[in-house]
Amino acid sequence: MTPNGRKPWYRSSTFWIFVGLFLGVLLGGFLPADRHPWAYNVFRFMSKAFISLIKGLIVPLLFSTIVVGIAQTGDVKAVGRMGGKALLYFEVVTTLALVIGLVIANTVQPGAGLVLDPGSHVALAKAKTGWEIALHVFPSNLVQHAAEGDILPVVIFATLFGIGLTRIGDRGAPVLAFFDGVAQTMFKYTDMVMTLTPLGVFGAMAYNVSAMAGGQGTALKGWPAVFHLLRQYSLFVGSLYLALAVLVGLVFVPVMLACGIRVWGFLKAIKDPALTAFSTASSEAALPKLLEEVVRFGVPRRVASFVIPTGYSFNLDGSTLYLVLASLTIAQAAKIPMTLTQQILMVLTFMLTSKGVAGVPRATLVIIAGTCASFGLPGEAGIALLLAVDEINDMARTTVNVVGNGLASVVIAKWEGLFGTEDAMEETA
Repeated sequence: MTPNGRKPWYRSSTFWIFVGLFLGVLLGGFLPADRHPWAYNVFRFMSKAFISLIKGLIVPLLFSTIVVGIAQTGDVKAVGRMGGKALLYFEVVTTLALVIGLVIANTVQPGAGLVLDPGSHVALAKAKTGWEIALHVFPSNLVQHAAEGDILPVVIFATLFGIGLTRIGDRGAPVLAFFDGVAQTMFKYTDMVMTLTPLGVFGAMAYNVSAMAGGQGTALKGWPAVFHLLRQYSLFVGSLYLALAVLVGLVFVPVMLACGIRVWGFLKAIKDPALTAFSTASSEAALPKLLEEVVRFGVPRRVASFVIPTGYSFNLDGSTLYLVLASLTIAQAAKIPMTLTQQILMVLTFMLTSKGVAGVPRATLVIIAGTCASFGLPGEAGIALLLAVDEINDMARTTVNVVGNGLASVVIAKWEGLFGTEDAMEETA
């Protein structure tokens, strides 16, 4: 450990993920699928094995976290007016983030030039109509839905189950404790799976590059095909960074101005936790410093200690924006057109599935893999496409998550008339 308590750079998962990314491009380019099928099959195995582990997380993780999250909203309501204002703010900003992701994805079309699973010749699933998706909202057989990867009715069942749990009072305490234990166990299980992320990133990138270099799914071949793939990935990454910049510029900044928050002063105050989030791609790593800095900025500690942890479950602005952008990128790469109705239904689904999994590494991949099947999109192939550059995207969306939650605490403190008050100054001292 370094003197400041952090891991040295060579033991950081981010470092090894970028090593895997670089080696994947290099080896995939030098070992094209048409001339080195054995290497291509090794790359494919590593990618598919990691994705299979992710798929195995979906149902138990989402079901348990949604049930616990819904059942514990009673605790959130107990804090009274501040809790209601925080939840209202979270949902408004999250919805705006989803809309921005929707607009950027349809305008930039980042997936149009990508080839989805170029080594696969399996027919892609046909997109469901709006009526078919609406029919799937009603769960009929939970086990069957889970087995078929039809996650939307599972989410609806878990939501209704959680609401029912809140209505039976203390009698539901053992059930809630059980699902809370399942959720905590799944978090640890997910941690174990995600330690393999560098290998998964290496396999996914090498698999895609090797297939492209071998001329599969594209008219190009060799290194020209590799450079074409990297250019398309750059467009995808650039579209996310653009969307996040739009979110900050058109949502965060106007909110600061409307609430009388000094924009430069706020950005300066959260600079350190934002840099921590960007360098580690972890919201949790930035949490202690974020709490410290917003309290120093003038937010009472009791407000910050409630709003920020709650926001880590309900206010993941960067991650929710990425969910819709990435899913539409998969649809574009798969050449599956989605109507506006289908896209809106997908947005509503993400508003439910994104709650409660903030502490899960690569949570967005789990959510996307589970949601794609409900909308006729090839989730497994799509995750293989996203995984190669997920670390670069994760750094940006995590930073926006941290900034958004810091801003939420200031907004709620202003809304409550507590920002910069004598009580806040005493708590800071």
